[in-house]
Amino acid sequence: MGYAVVLGEALVDLLDAEHDGEPVYRQAIGGGPLNVAVATARLGGDARFVGSLGDDALAGRIRAFLTGAGVDVSGTVTVPAPTALAVATFAGPEPDFRFYGEPRSYALLGPDDLDVALVEGADVLYCGSIVLLDPPVLAAARRAWSIAGALRVFDPNVRPRLLTAPGALDGLRAVVAEFAAAAHLVKLSAADARLLYPDEPVEGVAAYLRELGASTVVVTLGADGALVAAADDVVRVPAPKVDAVDATGAGDSVMGALIAELLAAGEPTDPAGWQERVAFALRVAAVVCESPGGATAMPTRTAVETRFAGKEGPLLNASGRAGAPL
Repeated sequence: MGYAVVLGEALVDLLDAEHDGEPVYRQAIGGGPLNVAVATARLGGDARFVGSLGDDALAGRIRAFLTGAGVDVSGTVTVPAPTALAVATFAGPEPDFRFYGEPRSYALLGPDDLDVALVEGADVLYCGSIVLLDPPVLAAARRAWSIAGALRVFDPNVRPRLLTAPGALDGLRAVVAEFAAAAHLVKLSAADARLLYPDEPVEGVAAYLRELGASTVVVTLGADGALVAAADDVVRVPAPKVDAVDATGAGDSVMGALIAELLAAGEPTDPAGWQERVAFALRVAAVVCESPGGATAMPTRTAVETRFAGKEGPLLNASGRAGAPL
C-alpha cells in the first residue's frame, strides 16, 4: 500500500448551534480536502495533506489535529495570514457556508511551494475544492496533476457563495473540464452538477464528464445514494437509511473512502467493483451523518463494518430498475 497526496484547503468551521437556549457557534476544524485526508487515514490509508496554513493559534490546532488523525503534514507550508473561517448555518442537516478571511490562508500555496518528490511518489493524487478558484493554488494543482504518475481523483466541491464575480462560474466549468479530462475518478454532488450544468440531468453530467476523459464518475445524491458511471450504463447505489444529524463532511467522507480503497486494492477492473466500493463509501458517509462535527466524525473501518454488519441492499440503475445485488 502506498500513500495519497491530498492537495487543498484547511480552515476552521464555525457551526451554528445552541447552548442553554442561546445561539452559539461551535468551532470545528474543516475544509473539504482536510476532511478527505482525515477520512482516508481513519479508514487505514496513508494520507499526506498538502496546502497552506496560517501562522496563528488556529493553524496550530489544525496541524495538531491532522497529526493526531494520522495525516502527514510535511507537505504543508506556513503563510503570514490568519486562519480562514467558514460560518455554517443549517436548514436540516445540510450546511450553508459563508467564508471569511483575506487573504485566505488556505489559498497561498504556489507551484514553487510544491514538494515535487512527494507528489511523484504518490499512488493517489487528490485535487479539487474551493482552492482551485485561487490562481496560485490552481497553478500548484496543475503542476501536481501534470507530474503525478498516480491515480488522479478530482472533486469540484462547489461553493456558490464564492462564485459571485462575473464569469466565475464559466471559469470554474473550464477548470472542471480540464481536471476531469485526465482523472481516473471524479466525485461530485448532485448540487455541484446542477450548478455547473443546469440544463443537464445528473445522469447526463456523469456521462459528459466520462466523455471528457474521466474513467469513472460518482455523483452523490444525499439520502438517495449515488450514481456510478464506470461504463456506458449509469447505476444508482442506494444509501443506508439513517437519522442524519449533521451532513457536514459526508461527501468528503465518500471521497476519502474511495481513496482508501484505491490505496488498498488499486483501481477496480470492472463497473461492479466500483459499485461495491461506492456502497462501502456510502456507509462511511452514513456514519458521519449520524454525528456532528465533520472531520471529527470520520469513522474507522471497524466502526463502519460493525455499524452495518450483515446489512446489504440492491443496486438500482438510473431508471430505478433493480440491478445486481451488492
